[in-house]
Amino acid sequence: MIAVTKPTKDSSTPPDGGLKRRDLTMLPVALGAAGGAVGAGAVSAQSAAVEVENTPLSDLQDALAQGRVTSSDLTRAYIARIEAYDRQGPGLNSVRVTNPDAVAIAASLDTVKPSARRPLAGLPILVKDNIATGDRQPTTAGSLALGGAHARDDAPVIKRLREAGAVILGKANLTEFANILAVGMPSGYSSIAGQVRNPYAPKLMDDHAPVVLPGGSSAGSAVAVAAGLCAAAIGTETSGSLLSPATQNGLVTVKPTVGLISRSGIIPISHSQDTAGPLTRTVRDSAILLNVLAARDTDDPATHLLQRPEDYTTDLHKDGLKGARIGVPSDPNDPLNDPFYGPLSPRAKGVIEQAIRVLEDLGATVVRAAIPAIGWIGGPGTTMPVLNRNPFSPAKGTAGPASVVFLYELKRDLNLYLRDWATKTQIRTMADIIAFNTANADRTLRYGQDLFLAAEQTRGDLSELEYKSARAMDLLAAKERGMDAYMSQHRLDAVVFPGASGSGIAAKPGYPSVQVPAGFISGVGKTDTPDYPLGLTFAGRAWSEAALLRFAYAYEQATRARRPPPDLPAL
Repeated sequence: MIAVTKPTKDSSTPPDGGLKRRDLTMLPVALGAAGGAVGAGAVSAQSAAVEVENTPLSDLQDALAQGRVTSSDLTRAYIARIEAYDRQGPGLNSVRVTNPDAVAIAASLDTVKPSARRPLAGLPILVKDNIATGDRQPTTAGSLALGGAHARDDAPVIKRLREAGAVILGKANLTEFANILAVGMPSGYSSIAGQVRNPYAPKLMDDHAPVVLPGGSSAGSAVAVAAGLCAAAIGTETSGSLLSPATQNGLVTVKPTVGLISRSGIIPISHSQDTAGPLTRTVRDSAILLNVLAARDTDDPATHLLQRPEDYTTDLHKDGLKGARIGVPSDPNDPLNDPFYGPLSPRAKGVIEQAIRVLEDLGATVVRAAIPAIGWIGGPGTTMPVLNRNPFSPAKGTAGPASVVFLYELKRDLNLYLRDWATKTQIRTMADIIAFNTANADRTLRYGQDLFLAAEQTRGDLSELEYKSARAMDLLAAKERGMDAYMSQHRLDAVVFPGASGSGIAAKPGYPSVQVPAGFISGVGKTDTPDYPLGLTFAGRAWSEAALLRFAYAYEQATRARRPPPDLPAL
């Protein structure tokens, strides 16, 4: 925590935690590893505290605007927490590297207050290490093969953050290549930085992977926010890589419509489904970041169709669910067609059933009906078998299904990134990465590279009929006969899913999802664990982010389900 001067007026805590109406309490001055005390000479007898470990971005925004804390204070405090809890202590391993220029950037912003033009001025933000930064930080996707690779420029996402005044605090660890390298690689593992741990159960590690996963592939981004190591973070998703770590770490995320946020300068899997998105502690925080990130990019054709409101925060209110029609894809009369709710543990079912009752109490009409099975099963030819050589996988030696679209787009899109964005590296193609990994197998191939090997066998130009057919079938199954048919038939405003279970059916057509914490569960299979979070996801059609945020906000304010990880106290 950081010592600040207390405002002259006290006020009660509002449901959304807004700083203007909140009393921020006691902030110790000592910053330990951050480099000594901050603001010690300015602390009066009347002092308040910015609890950096759990304070929403919107509250930090207000504290900076009112001059009760500086960007340097915040940056040093987060660096201290990274040292104490990420590098040492439980060793969460969520931050691959801190920006060597972060403190200097923060100092340059100490006299700049957040404003309409620069809403993020002075706020320290972590970004996933597959997003290009044209600074002294490498952009590696978690791969030793790209350990020395830098980017020729900031990705548009980073440019918008900097223009809004954000301090790029560092690069977050991730599942290597966003989990498209090997079959069965545990979420949060990368050859360059090792395994990210879930802050709610960091000690439950076996020899190879956490018992409670940190979620993937934006694991480091999510863990860092949950553990209070940054004001917020930016992750990416192709199918579940924002929603999964959000549910595992008790966070809010927006997986946007593909095209709402530029994909340029992001190490890719699939241009059909890739997108960046925020990971935050509150719905309002995600809306604030979406205001900054959602913009057209002349180099990204998907953004040319962008539709957005002027301000995603305008419509956030407690009555946001009143009159909404919300689909629950679980029909008691069709139990075999229930892949989303059917597999839930008894405790998870209790959490989600309570969440659905809250939706009804808030004035929503809940429609319980199964989604057409083709929507989640997928059309013919949408997956292909890949031989599993992962030495730690119980399915080693068998053929597992992989997305045809992912593998075919991966080679083409990754080669384009390496050609157009990567500098200071001899790695120019996917084949180079495979060769590097093979030559350094003891350090790079703990879980193999079966998916890369399969992708390398494609032509790399998307000319194959099987690719074109698979993409068409993905859209036919998940979009036209899946989400669109379901929402039209039942006249729905949104569909709710437990955790990340609905990520695939929404991601294939590029549709948006917003997740909010719903409660806590425990246990993985037959293994007992401490409590860890479970989220509720609202999904809808293209460009419906504002409505989904409104629904999620109303639910969040009614439930206040999030609580931070235990055993990561203020320094």
